[in-house]
Amino acid sequence: MKEAHRLSLSVQYGSTAKNIPTRQQFRRWVKISLEQEVQIALRIVDELEGRALNASYRDKDYATNVLTFVYDDETPLYADVVICAPVVVREAKEQRKELVAHYAHLTLHAALHLQGYDHEKKRDAELMEARETALMLKLRYPAPYLIR
Repeated sequence: MKEAHRLSLSVQYGSTAKNIPTRQQFRRWVKISLEQEVQIALRIVDELEGRALNASYRDKDYATNVLTFVYDDETPLYADVVICAPVVVREAKEQRKELVAHYAHLTLHAALHLQGYDHEKKRDAELMEARETALMLKLRYPAPYLIR
């Protein structure tokens, strides 16, 4: 039987966007991806805050869909995850994806990042994408990297 890893999750709603998933949905998505114990503060933001954070921490002058900040390599892992709601909505429309499925994918993506997954090198990207796809299918959402 697979070991259940502990999750401490705080969800902050700093966005006025509609149809943002519930704390329970975010919890389910993070929990299914866990390979170790984590403590996460997940904040849903609007474009202004998302842009400011991306500029401050990545020197990029635009809001991105998700940012993951890991604070140590100890167990439990401590991390902040920021999801920019307007970007998620825009991407879901552009990619013709169900909004909740896109939120699930980005949440899984962030949770895997904080546990050491990366996509800078081709082999690492393939590994991360395979894990994301398996998790999305397990959650009964479409594979996230299908071209539509």
